[in-house]
Amino acid sequence: MHISEGVLSGPVLISGGALAAAGTAIGLKKLDYDRIAQAAILSAAFFVACLIHVPIGPTNAHLILNGLVGLLLGWAAFPAILVALVLQATLFQFGGITALGVNTIIMALPAVLCYIVCSPFIHKKSTLALSAAFACGFLAVFFSAIILGLALVFTEENFFEVSAIVIVAHIPVMIIEGIVTAMCVAFLKKVQPTMLPGSQKQ
Repeated sequence: MHISEGVLSGPVLISGGALAAAGTAIGLKKLDYDRIAQAAILSAAFFVACLIHVPIGPTNAHLILNGLVGLLLGWAAFPAILVALVLQATLFQFGGITALGVNTIIMALPAVLCYIVCSPFIHKKSTLALSAAFACGFLAVFFSAIILGLALVFTEENFFEVSAIVIVAHIPVMIIEGIVTAMCVAFLKKVQPTMLPGSQKQ
């Protein structure tokens, strides 16, 4: 899911940077001081999850956890994910500094969208809540793959086939992310329900 340096066109990079800056500004404004530790832990979880790669044919995939981060942080997912991406780019050369804005949009925008759609159902009956959590994890990765594909296609139409391969290759990840997110929500509902959306001011 990380786009490296020198792949995207200038307009795509500039647009991604502007959107990422706007999202991060909103996220910082909505992040309460008493939730900074929670944001830091989720940022670290996102950072570590992306380091574990699993080979899938000619490519590889990894857990992303952006759906879980978005569900628990809302708009604050933008700064949390941005910090993790900066560390990945500088320490491990995953992605790149110039592509940082686009990579942030790829990961954080779906997280926020899934938070908006799925969070109202988290405190409903267990079946509905877990279904919403699964959908949040699944769709966050799906939309991330779609945005990545769009970024490539807007740079060069010949990237369409590459975009399709990326989406298909991440279908197993989408399913696993949905299961992991549902399991985390089920656990938090039992031991720490205040961490879930709707239990605190977003």
